[in-house]
Amino acid sequence: MLTQPAVREASRLPDRTGSRARRRWTAVTLLAVAVAAGTAVGGSTVGGGPIVRASGLALVGEFFAAAVRPELAPEFLALTGRAALTTLGYAVLGTALSLVLGAAGGVLGSQTWWRMGGRRGGLTRRGRLAWVGTRAALVVPRGIHEVVWGLLLSVLGVEPVVAVLAIAIPFGAITAKVFSEIIDDTDRRPADTLLAAGASRAAAFCYGIAPAAAGELVSYAFYRLDCAIRSAAILGLIGAGGLGFQLQLSFTALRYPEIWTLLYALVALSLVADSWGAAVRSRLAARTGATRPGRDRVLVGSVAVALAALPVSAWWVELDLGPLVDSRSWSLAGELLAASLPPTLGAGPAGPGGSGAGGVLGLVTLSLQTLTMSVLAIALAFTGGLLLAGPAARPSGPGLGRSRRWARRAGSAMVRLLLVVLRAIPPPVWALVALFVLVPGILPGAVALGVYTAGVLGRLMAESIENLDRRPLLALRAQGASAAQVFAYGVLPAAAPRFVGYGCYRWEVTIRETVIVGVVGAGGLGMLLQTQLALFDYGGAITTIGSLLVLTVLVDVASAVLRRTVR
Repeated sequence: MLTQPAVREASRLPDRTGSRARRRWTAVTLLAVAVAAGTAVGGSTVGGGPIVRASGLALVGEFFAAAVRPELAPEFLALTGRAALTTLGYAVLGTALSLVLGAAGGVLGSQTWWRMGGRRGGLTRRGRLAWVGTRAALVVPRGIHEVVWGLLLSVLGVEPVVAVLAIAIPFGAITAKVFSEIIDDTDRRPADTLLAAGASRAAAFCYGIAPAAAGELVSYAFYRLDCAIRSAAILGLIGAGGLGFQLQLSFTALRYPEIWTLLYALVALSLVADSWGAAVRSRLAARTGATRPGRDRVLVGSVAVALAALPVSAWWVELDLGPLVDSRSWSLAGELLAASLPPTLGAGPAGPGGSGAGGVLGLVTLSLQTLTMSVLAIALAFTGGLLLAGPAARPSGPGLGRSRRWARRAGSAMVRLLLVVLRAIPPPVWALVALFVLVPGILPGAVALGVYTAGVLGRLMAESIENLDRRPLLALRAQGASAAQVFAYGVLPAAAPRFVGYGCYRWEVTIRETVIVGVVGAGGLGMLLQTQLALFDYGGAITTIGSLLVLTVLVDVASAVLRRTVR
């Protein structure tokens, strides 16, 4: 549901087969050039020497062996419970604020809102400028990862409000983009009727557009809570507290049983958020098809619990808004801003994960490494998600006996649990595990992001398979086709546009998430940014953040081209 607006384009047919083929080959060529260029400058991590450290395999074995014997001491379980509540509190507050920002930005960033103010439903010059300005204003906060926001907002001190704002600012911009697409895809005819009857633009929007879009908007809001839990854990790795902070301490001491206890708590939070969101989505879908939908206890209870969680979360994390109005904080922020201007080109980080060079050459080299990391990660994630999506899809429709159906359901539940684990464990944790056996550089970062993103894509692809028309698949089975043949000739052709759309969307996200594995030493611009902030090189940090924004825009454009090739 989360990327439905982003992938609707992928289900439309092309106008010209020739232009589609040209676009496809152009996009593939650009990607090949990017990978080749990044690989060429990747240093020893990619093509200049050994990349695997066999001595680290024992550490990886010890790490995964500890999964069956987590730390269960009462004191540590109590500590884990408190840390989990802190992570959940940050996620709830950050999600709530991001939804407020996303709702405002979604309305102002939609063409529907500005068309409702023009004649004959068209965009006026003023409306077009306002729409373009709103969409442009969302680019910067959306392109900067929440970890970077946390580092930038650290001028306010080590305060809970920093973690909340670090989640809310980028999530608010992302939510605004998705909300605007949902609004633009909603039927405008009821609103046009209200406008023709003399209703104001606000009234026509509230009664003509909002009710029809409410289902998708609420569904996406619950998905953002699931994402916010993982982001809150990642922010803990840089000192925000909660499960991430405890994970950092346990990893530093190599206490693997403690790490798995904390990871299980994080998986449990993700399972609760995922199950809650799935229940809400199913209820909303049932109400859409009902002729006279009544009050649903699950939906009403969900709203009540969500509202009650806000003051409880603020009390638990001891949220204090004082730093936002403290003159000393603003004075320090002004000093840091003055120190960061004009932007400069600092020295690149030395070692396998860095370019070892400064200036423009070093920045370009690290940018290509970051781009290569994202391409390798999404290729690994797409392959893994595709392999896991079929087994994860819940069996439906006739044609299976009772015993076989229960076996399929049990297998589907196990694979879905695996997908939850893959996406619940933060990428920095996967990166630290990968660094046991891989030399520092873009490869462990790509592996970490690929494993994490495979959990996300596997879930999305499985839901796409479940939503397919079952009749062609059952017809293939009736003709004696095997399960592999049904998947190859029935599922893939029908679901390919959505699969590619989901992959492109996650590529856009992955290029931003390269910074969080770079922070733990996996190379690229993220590692450079961490070095610059540690050395108080704020001018260089501004330049690096600008480079990340440029990469984000380029990937957004490239993913849009790829989506159009499968229309």
